[in-house]
Amino acid sequence: MGRVLSAPRYLMLAALAAAAAFALVWAWVAQMPLAFLDPEYPSWQAKLALLARCDLGEVLVLGDSRAAADVIPAALPVTTTNLAVGGGMPIEAFTALSRALRCPVPPRRVVISLDAVHFMQPDLFWERTVRFGFLNRADLTAVRRVATQLGDWPEFQPRQADGLPDRLRGTLYALRFPPLYFNSLVKGGGFLRWWGNTAALQAGMAARGHYFFGTDPGSSVVAMDAHLRTFRPMPVLDWYFDRLLALLADRGIPADFVSMPMNHATWQEVRPAFRSAFEAYLARYTRRYPGFHVVGPAMPYWPDRLFGDGFSHLNPEGAALFSAILGRCLSARMGLAGVPTACQGEAFLLAAGQPP
Repeated sequence: MGRVLSAPRYLMLAALAAAAAFALVWAWVAQMPLAFLDPEYPSWQAKLALLARCDLGEVLVLGDSRAAADVIPAALPVTTTNLAVGGGMPIEAFTALSRALRCPVPPRRVVISLDAVHFMQPDLFWERTVRFGFLNRADLTAVRRVATQLGDWPEFQPRQADGLPDRLRGTLYALRFPPLYFNSLVKGGGFLRWWGNTAALQAGMAARGHYFFGTDPGSSVVAMDAHLRTFRPMPVLDWYFDRLLALLADRGIPADFVSMPMNHATWQEVRPAFRSAFEAYLARYTRRYPGFHVVGPAMPYWPDRLFGDGFSHLNPEGAALFSAILGRCLSARMGLAGVPTACQGEAFLLAAGQPP
């Protein structure tokens, strides 16, 4: 007869087996995030890889998802890296710039593009910025400290209902604690996203950080911009925007704020007072920082046919047209083409919604 294990010994072996299995899963989650994380993850990693390599070029693009989709570096006149990210706020822009300025050769110029929404509320802070590792633990601690001092940290509390304190959640994300990634593991089949995510990482690096969101041949969906009544920036986001511009000023790097167009359907619904308040907000910073310029209108529009989804991301046709305009504008502003204007013609096109 076989030997029968005593209950205590059986329980100990079962616990050891469970611990070993959990350790294996933890090692997989920590070392192989491309195998299971969301399809947008490799696009963020491509930007971090370009930063780590200091492979930045002469122009840096900072901002949110519209800038990430709309600005194609290959269409611009100088080597450009697009570090804009989905849901990006001044926090992510400041973090990316801080790292870029540690490189031996800093960018000559910075293009900033943030829609009004991303001055007013956190978007995908925990779901993307923290979860994808765009902020390290020191960055997150700094955000918490500033937001707490300004009374904004409650707005940054995680939306999940699991009861984890935000400090613990940030630490567990940094450690890639497996239960926080359970949904992605299930949806990604544990490893089934590896090939697609690896290809997306390589494509993102080759495209110098550019990636598309929606690619439909037109959208007349009214985006979030039209549902906001009053432009009132969050103090912590205003603080980081000010620090972003102060850092650029300290290093003598000129910056252009270039708003990405929204579709015409959204623009028609935006309250004029909201648009005027956003313009006045940006104008105050142009007076504070002489090297900071607003190029074109604060909330331009283009025809609906050039948008690929309901969030006013340009589709490939629209992004190509916009990048061509931005390229001519940069040529003028950087003195590359001997163009005497400061993008007045391009600004008019953006305002009139009449791409060439």
